[in-house]
Amino acid sequence: MILSIEQLSISSKEKKIIDNVSLSIREGEWYALVGQSGSGKSLLSQAIGRMLSPNLQVEGKILFKDEDLLSLSPKRMRSFRGQKLSYVFQDYQGSFTPFRTIAQHFEEYQKAHGIPDTKDQQINSMEALDSVGLDEALYNRYPFQLSGGQLQRVSIAMALLLSPDLLIADEITTALDSVSGHRILELLAKRQKETGCTILFITHDWRHVRRYGTRLAVMKEGKIVESGGKHRILDHPQHEYTKQLIQAAPRIGHDLPSGLKEVENV
Repeated sequence: MILSIEQLSISSKEKKIIDNVSLSIREGEWYALVGQSGSGKSLLSQAIGRMLSPNLQVEGKILFKDEDLLSLSPKRMRSFRGQKLSYVFQDYQGSFTPFRTIAQHFEEYQKAHGIPDTKDQQINSMEALDSVGLDEALYNRYPFQLSGGQLQRVSIAMALLLSPDLLIADEITTALDSVSGHRILELLAKRQKETGCTILFITHDWRHVRRYGTRLAVMKEGKIVESGGKHRILDHPQHEYTKQLIQAAPRIGHDLPSGLKEVENV
């Protein structure tokens, strides 16, 4: 297992937000974490990278290849993020400083992870942009000069720049239109095949789970209510909440641009 979460609980002063969650993710798989807004999915993902608010109390273990992330020093954890573990967020625009060019973002990211040579930085950046299908002309532009889909591609390029073992993708298509969202996921699937990285995919969209996932877990109110293989859960859900979510979800092929229905209907 590349990642094992063992009896993880997250609490504020008022209440327990994540309650005794355990799950394991295998190397190279696309693991989907599914649930409605407020179920605790994003909070759980932030706990993996030690990005929670300091006023939250965390109990349990988060093992990355048998190394407990919760016991790492802050310096070691900062190095870990980006090199071993990386994120792509729903708020991709919030990941960029508007008055800094794309080039400056790439340079700063690499400098922070021990790549000081500017020539190496530029070569790495150009290769990363090419890997997500973007023209190098975008390199010297500002974030506001790119479309939403382009900017999300840049965030994926940067997240995979240092070849992390695990990529956490948190609702990465929610802010995009259907066509752009579909293309982003196809791109992510292509890059996963090329790099061999593991993906923890946080979503509420069952169409994406059916198309890309290998295994999944369903969260409700801070708890995992069901987990297992994709086909078993989609075809034979056991928990009542899972059944309700699947029944309420758009059917595969619906609510998609007409040109994408045939490729989604698999």
